[in-house]
Amino acid sequence: MLKPPRKTHASLSYAPCIFKPNISHSAPPPPDAIKLLKLSANTKSLKFGKLIHAHLIISNRTTKNNALETNSLINFYAKCNELFIARKLFDSMRQRNVVSWSALMTGYLHMGFSLEVIRLLKDMVSVDAISPNEYIFAIALASCSDSGRTKEGQQCHCYVLKSGLVFHQYVRNALLHMYSKYFSFQEVMWIWNLVPGTDIFSYNSVLSGLLENGYFKEGLEVLRRMVSDHVKWDSVTYVNIFGLCACLKYLRMGLELHGKMLISDVESDAYVSSAMINMYGKCGDVLSARRVFDRLQSQNVVLWTAIIAAYFQNGCFEDALKLFSKMKLDGARPNEFTFAVTLNASAGLSAISCGLLLHACTEKSGLKDYLTVGNALINMYAKSGNIPAAKNVFSDMTSRDTISWNAMICGYSHHGLGVLSACSHLGLVQEGLYYLNLMKESSIVPGLAHYTCIVGLLSKAGRLDDAWNFMRSMPVKWDVVAWRTLLNACHIHRNYGFGKQIAEWIIEMDPNDVGTYTLLSNMYAKAKRWDGVVKIRKLMRDKNIKKEPGASWIEIRNVTHIFVAEETKHPEHSEIYEKVKELLTMIKPLGYVPNIGAVLHDVEDEQKDHYLSYHSEKLAIAYGLMKTPPEAPIIVMKNLRMCDDCHLAVKLISKVANRMIIVRDANRFHHFQEGHCSCADYW
Repeated sequence: MLKPPRKTHASLSYAPCIFKPNISHSAPPPPDAIKLLKLSANTKSLKFGKLIHAHLIISNRTTKNNALETNSLINFYAKCNELFIARKLFDSMRQRNVVSWSALMTGYLHMGFSLEVIRLLKDMVSVDAISPNEYIFAIALASCSDSGRTKEGQQCHCYVLKSGLVFHQYVRNALLHMYSKYFSFQEVMWIWNLVPGTDIFSYNSVLSGLLENGYFKEGLEVLRRMVSDHVKWDSVTYVNIFGLCACLKYLRMGLELHGKMLISDVESDAYVSSAMINMYGKCGDVLSARRVFDRLQSQNVVLWTAIIAAYFQNGCFEDALKLFSKMKLDGARPNEFTFAVTLNASAGLSAISCGLLLHACTEKSGLKDYLTVGNALINMYAKSGNIPAAKNVFSDMTSRDTISWNAMICGYSHHGLGVLSACSHLGLVQEGLYYLNLMKESSIVPGLAHYTCIVGLLSKAGRLDDAWNFMRSMPVKWDVVAWRTLLNACHIHRNYGFGKQIAEWIIEMDPNDVGTYTLLSNMYAKAKRWDGVVKIRKLMRDKNIKKEPGASWIEIRNVTHIFVAEETKHPEHSEIYEKVKELLTMIKPLGYVPNIGAVLHDVEDEQKDHYLSYHSEKLAIAYGLMKTPPEAPIIVMKNLRMCDDCHLAVKLISKVANRMIIVRDANRFHHFQEGHCSCADYW
């Protein structure tokens, strides 16, 4: 049976002809080796290009004097990422020209060896005494931009000014891109105004550089100038401006740009579409992001990752994971960025089984060692309660960046093991202040999170006045979290007058902060100020602020079981309630007495006792004890802060059950073991 001929590039179909000594006179003449090498370079056909190279060697056309053929070979090998061979050919040349240097420098640039490009430029001038042309300087400036070698970039700038090469558009664009990445907006504008003539490439270069370095308001100025100059936009422009809208969260402007693009002749390729999806996601309009995605005729990994990230950024963690599954069924192969987003979505749900599955997938696909994947794995394990696994990932990483260290430090911090956080949890005031000063002496500028740890440190020690004075003396714009840290201390140390004052400040900052209303209500209840409790609850009703129902969940054999206080929907609710009752009976001889102080005053004590007994975390822990092996730790997640009664009860349950029980509440991870908690009863 005859097979259909395989489709090949038209020029490549001539390939066998160049090796045949006799060619039919009726056949068209074959393209020469130079053209075939250029085609091989553009298509990255390494095997075919090597055949051409072999033919040139046989025909004695690769002598050291044949610059044309050798330059073509250097260009071919450089574009196929075979820099060692390209460099060997380059070094063997007796006489090199600008094309030789340009081909090799371009190869080094595309492979990320920016410093080698700068070295080659210096050798070109000092060793071969060749004057660089505009192409060489465009490559050199791009290398300076990529590597942050601004001093060498300015030297190149001086040379192109003296030689007049700055008037070439691509040299000017390379200069603009470098200055927009590393210099002030005023200097960028100076370069821009220095040479007349502005095209879309100039605008794109400036916008790209400004976005990369967080100059978003300056980006708006460039956009206004672009509109006033009536410059025709291309697809790169739309990618940049959608990115600008995403960073500034300007949904309205993004919608207008989307409309403008639809009536233009710009093709919406994968990069433009992913920029649109990213813009809608970061602006909180995930439904519009999904509409853009669903209307695409084909979806590649870039587009799938963009829509998964849009759901993740808007807290739709479960939907993000469902999309990941759909992506795999669709045949798209996830990359390192896809795995990073889905791992962080798993962290948001504290879904350890899903995280483990994703970890296995990264191993299988060979993407585990990517930095972004490693950072996401640390975050996933830390937020799922498995800090030893997070530490193992961190230790196994071949390279780490600031995000890696921060992820590990934050993980330890949430478990009460970070440096300043640990000092806070252990009440080590002097040590905490010492480490804060050490940061400043080491030229590390403390952030809001570090200062908030010090507020927590002083507060836990009962030094509320010192904490208040510290907050007043620091040049920091304190957020709701910091003020609530002090409010929580007032609640624990029963300084209700001061607490009421702080709560009023927080409510002024964020009138809808339900956590503050809840803490204030609990403070009134503990002080038996029932009129205050009624007042707070009325205020919440008037403002339509509803306290989120308490819920806890536990994952057993890849199934997540969710519990709400006093619920009866679980198929085994009768057995669970019996188990809770059994556990409470076991801990009463150890001193457990239900803490009914914060429960509504108009409820009978017996009802208060019953209400506290079946809080969601108690139900989840009881179910975990029923369904897991005796030696396995129990990990429970909770959406709200643990109440005092549950905290005491779980401490004692860990003792009678001889189990490690980990509960992550809205504040931190609690590790209960042998009747003690890692938070030392302060949370």
